[in-house]
Amino acid sequence: MTILDKIIAHKKQEIAQLRSEVAVEKLVKSPLFKRTTISLKKALTVQNSTGIIAEFKRQSPSKGVINDKVEVVDVTQGYLQANVAAQSILTDSHFFGGTMLDLIQARTVNDSTPILRKDFIIDAFQIVEAKAIGADVILLIASYLTKQELKNYGKLAEDLGLEVLYEVHNQEELDKIELDHKIIGINNRNLKTFEVDLEHSIQLASQIPDSCIKVSESGLSDPRVIIGLKEYGFQGFLIGENFMKTEDPGLSCQAFINQLQ
Repeated sequence: MTILDKIIAHKKQEIAQLRSEVAVEKLVKSPLFKRTTISLKKALTVQNSTGIIAEFKRQSPSKGVINDKVEVVDVTQGYLQANVAAQSILTDSHFFGGTMLDLIQARTVNDSTPILRKDFIIDAFQIVEAKAIGADVILLIASYLTKQELKNYGKLAEDLGLEVLYEVHNQEELDKIELDHKIIGINNRNLKTFEVDLEHSIQLASQIPDSCIKVSESGLSDPRVIIGLKEYGFQGFLIGENFMKTEDPGLSCQAFINQLQ
């Protein structure tokens, strides 16, 4: 059983429990459910966008604890001061040490920049939940979702006013997605082994039409790599561990972005 298999198995149990405790109607009545979302597409394509999607991540299955000392509000404020294009927040608790409260708290101090809810979505319930906690964007991972699930969940997100970052790792996963005008994230990390290979972004980039926004994810720790990836048409760069492993993620993010000028 791979790490991803374990995550999905646990997530199914988690969602079954949540569904029995929380009614969808309650989520829809949440004050944040009514807010107008902020567009990730616009944030990544606006003139002078840094393209950086900075992540709040306490731990991971491959690295263990990354940073359990910092508060999400402080990190969010630091990221905003660094002029990130967007923020990503892990809400998986069992494997990544995140909570939905992290996203809710980040939203209280961030009303200008899109927030991606980073989690393993396996059920429509989680998409409604994402809107209710103040997310602007959800992640749909092609490696474990079927072509039909990707289509259905994407449509539901769109109907709720959320955008979708579709994540792929190889050609087979890319083929599951109707590519027109999508935000496509290429994960350099193999979710089955958690090994990182930056060549994945470059290899798949040519297979993605120009109507899409390309995002490179994982293993990005050198500003020169970001500059290089822009040559292949990438406009978004999801970076978590590189900032989070430092004492002051916001300051590290600022120093990183300064080198992109």
